[in-house]
Amino acid sequence: MDRTRPLPSRRRFLQSAVLTAVPALLPATTAAATVPAVDYPAAEWQPAADANYTAANRPTSHSLDRVIVHVTQETYTNTLAIFRNPTKAVSAHYVVRAADGHVAQCVREADVAWHAGCWDYNTRSIGIEHEGWVDRPASFTDALYTASARLTSAICAAYRIPKNRTHIIGHYEVPGTDHTDPGPLWNWDRYLELVNLN
Repeated sequence: MDRTRPLPSRRRFLQSAVLTAVPALLPATTAAATVPAVDYPAAEWQPAADANYTAANRPTSHSLDRVIVHVTQETYTNTLAIFRNPTKAVSAHYVVRAADGHVAQCVREADVAWHAGCWDYNTRSIGIEHEGWVDRPASFTDALYTASARLTSAICAAYRIPKNRTHIIGHYEVPGTDHTDPGPLWNWDRYLELVNLN
């Protein structure tokens, strides 16, 4: 036996035993417990700052009868950063990435995102931002249209929202808005066709 190394002290032995036992006494991963499940299974949770939306209990607290289509005028990454910034006072429920149609959920559907610029429309709608620019049709990729249409179709099915242009509207159609998105280059016929295929 090698006696050149000192034997562990009783104190160190007891500390080691306590540290070994602690994980068994704690609840399983607290981080996982704080991340809510997404409402749309294909989405990734990328939460907006609490200061940028209103907690609610929709559709009990407010009826849902609209999906509002937006275009970010920003990159996907910058849009998520804006929603995470508590000084911006803006959010949407979802953001769809142009390159591959990846969907991020930023606000729970039960809560009121601040996306429409009109409180009445905020309370009664789900807002979907699309990465791109209103004057650059190349940003409206096949992947973006397809993924967004699946998302909109799922929302409409969940809340019994008719899949038509009366209930799936552009930001520019919100009363009192000064926004123009998704702009004249957004292909509504194609989008509604895809929504109704799902």
